[in-house]
Amino acid sequence: MRRRDFLYLTGIGTGATFLQSVPVIGRNIHIEDALMPVDTALKKRMADIALNAAKSRGATYADVRIGRYLNQFITTREKRVDNIANTESYGMGIRVIANGSWGFAAIDNLTDDNIAKAAATAVQIAKVNSKLLLEPVRLAPQRGYGEVSWKTPMEKNGFEIPIKEKTDLLLSVNDAALKGGANYVNSALYLVNEQKYFASTEGSYIDQDIHRLWPTFTVTKIDSKSGKFETRNSLSSPMGMGYEYLNPKKDEEINGLFTIYKNRYNMLEDAETATRHVTEKLSSKPVEPGKYDLIIDPTNLFLTIHESVGHPSELDRVLGYEANYAGTSFLTLDKWESKKFNFGSKVVNFEADKTAPGSLAAVGYDDEGVKCKNWDIIKDGILVNYQTIRDQAHILGLPESQGCCYADSWSSVQFQRMPNVSLKPGKAALTPADMIKNTEKGIYIFGRNSYSIDQQRYNFQFSGQLCFEVKDGKIGGLLKDVAYQSNTQEFWNSTSAICDEKDYRTGGSFFDGKGQPSQVSAVSHGCSTTLFKGVNVINTGRRI
Repeated sequence: MRRRDFLYLTGIGTGATFLQSVPVIGRNIHIEDALMPVDTALKKRMADIALNAAKSRGATYADVRIGRYLNQFITTREKRVDNIANTESYGMGIRVIANGSWGFAAIDNLTDDNIAKAAATAVQIAKVNSKLLLEPVRLAPQRGYGEVSWKTPMEKNGFEIPIKEKTDLLLSVNDAALKGGANYVNSALYLVNEQKYFASTEGSYIDQDIHRLWPTFTVTKIDSKSGKFETRNSLSSPMGMGYEYLNPKKDEEINGLFTIYKNRYNMLEDAETATRHVTEKLSSKPVEPGKYDLIIDPTNLFLTIHESVGHPSELDRVLGYEANYAGTSFLTLDKWESKKFNFGSKVVNFEADKTAPGSLAAVGYDDEGVKCKNWDIIKDGILVNYQTIRDQAHILGLPESQGCCYADSWSSVQFQRMPNVSLKPGKAALTPADMIKNTEKGIYIFGRNSYSIDQQRYNFQFSGQLCFEVKDGKIGGLLKDVAYQSNTQEFWNSTSAICDEKDYRTGGSFFDGKGQPSQVSAVSHGCSTTLFKGVNVINTGRRI
């Protein structure tokens, strides 16, 4: 089963529903086999066969991606393990330019003859496509890097951790929630290893070993008298790191509410706290609609950043290439060309970054062999740039690609995908406690929940897992049915203050969908706790 089919059938792209049994992605594989790498010399030899075959058939450019995608999924419910799956998908994708047009072919039977035939097919497709061209493909210059490698910085390979240790952790999480009074609890651990080899006619041979993991759960408690229930998802974040993510080193209290870890996670502790939260949520009071100052924690704000900043600054969306499926963008080129479009207040600075350690989109080189970097998208509240790949760079007059090309499989065509897009922390010393003590009427929001945003990524509504009332500089109890509404420009212009780098954390998504056929990518968004003044809040439980 292909990853795109998996997403379609399960709906996991929403990030809100757990799987009771995980469909197979690729073929089943023993974990011992998964830990055996493919010889780099063999990958280079296969890549050269494809590149030489493409050039001999008339390609003016060709690149090859040999991908080995390993996945491990462990899902549990209450006192049982529901599913353990180790899968592998392995094959080659060949992309070429011939007669000024793109062509692509992919295979998973990697004999010398099949590789050469696939390269010839890619060239043939390019030549047929060229008959429909309005103008030829224009690639930004890119030098070859020779033979180089990159690996996710990590202390422990999650695939090497014994299955029993991982299932024991999940079951202990479930047990803690049940002992705390939860009626139902699901927990899961997802691990991904992308072993990607890129080669091109420009002289690059790039070997990368990329790791990601995501521990998560949902706790549910029912009020036996009313029959109503409340849930709380984990406050973990999927991360581009190893199993050390589950071994926190240092913690800090968030205003006495509960413990937050700096890019580490204590799953058992969070489950215990979540069980207390769902009990409190059952008796929490409904929010009164109106204008509030919002103090938004990174566990919630990352998603608002993703939807209202990350997506609208994708250049292909701006140009209308995604209009049929994922929508367009209000950040049209005229706003960028004016050099004065007021996206947010002066404290708002957004950076695109493919290099941040621990982030989901961090790699050494993108899927076009471009070395990754960072750059400004919003500077002092003004729109200054977008996200591009090699055949888009000339549209903005850029001398090189920004390295935003990605494919979710060897069988998928690489195209423009979101880098990590993050809100820079404030420069002055500031903590969430400082924000709270200066807030008369506000709400302190944690955790991602339901949301809605229009096709141009402008008008939106977001809710949270935990919404604490803030009154006269003090934190009160939990509020329910809270959702904040705004438009992107109004919201980011209401930004009043941002905590400093000590509070900076990342959130992210394993399954960001885009393209036709649909592909998924993993991306993080960093920020510190941020204060927004006078934002409209509605009560989602009220009926008109």
